[in-house]
Amino acid sequence: MKRIMITGASGQLGLALYGLLKDNKEYELLRTDTLPKEDGSIQALDITKEEVVTHYIDINAPDIIINCAAFTAVDLCESEQEKAYSINALGPRYLAAAAERHGIKLIHVSTDYVFDGQATKPYIEEDKSNPVSVYGKTKQAGDEFVRELCSRYFILRTAWVYGEGKNFVKTMLRLAESNSKVRVVKDQIGTPTSALELARAIIFLMGTDSYGIYHATCEGSTTWYEFAVTIFQMAGLDISVEAIPTSEYPTPAKRPMYSILDNKALRERHGYIMKEWREALEEYMRDNALLK
Repeated sequence: MKRIMITGASGQLGLALYGLLKDNKEYELLRTDTLPKEDGSIQALDITKEEVVTHYIDINAPDIIINCAAFTAVDLCESEQEKAYSINALGPRYLAAAAERHGIKLIHVSTDYVFDGQATKPYIEEDKSNPVSVYGKTKQAGDEFVRELCSRYFILRTAWVYGEGKNFVKTMLRLAESNSKVRVVKDQIGTPTSALELARAIIFLMGTDSYGIYHATCEGSTTWYEFAVTIFQMAGLDISVEAIPTSEYPTPAKRPMYSILDNKALRERHGYIMKEWREALEEYMRDNALLK
């Protein structure tokens, strides 16, 4: 039986992985997060403390580490830079060093925010990164630590993730409860990606030794505006959506305007194709009883 350690187990991706792996008799799950669960199903682990990470991995001896932990509050990262660097850069550094020492596979989740969003065609894995926010810069630093310190690594860049917990889909549906009209930016382009689809891709790669950087988003692309319209249509809600430019919705952190990722490595190395974003969204809304 292989032991799989999942950091950030209470987050959207961590929960999706648990849902897919919990009944698989081939694996024992070691689930960790900053806050433990009283029933012991999730243990406390602060990945920003090197000695704590080292001790946990030495004692528990996982075969695979899936790092889902991250400080993803993009705007807060701008004002809490030290915290962002500790979680997004130093955490992966400590996990990578421990993984290398024990010969452990490390799967590390990254982001489209490592790119500047100035491209005119989908980003492939080999494209040069150039983050424009603290979040993107700290995530890139974490990626670099993983590449430098661990020989058995998978880095999966993803984007616009939604799953169990706080996300764009639920925010739109919550707004619809008390509003007949919402305003959503129209000029940021990317790919909504269900945590479930991302978890499936991780589990697929976990069974291989084809290490390296991968892009892992659902297929296709859209804008936040079109994403919102589709959510309301699927939910059968008559909500007016006003398309606004990013300039009318200023935020502390600069967002990449174009962040479509091409899953080239998954497709060419493995023939692996993730679901089209509308299909994945429909599955999510059906599973959560949100469909019309």
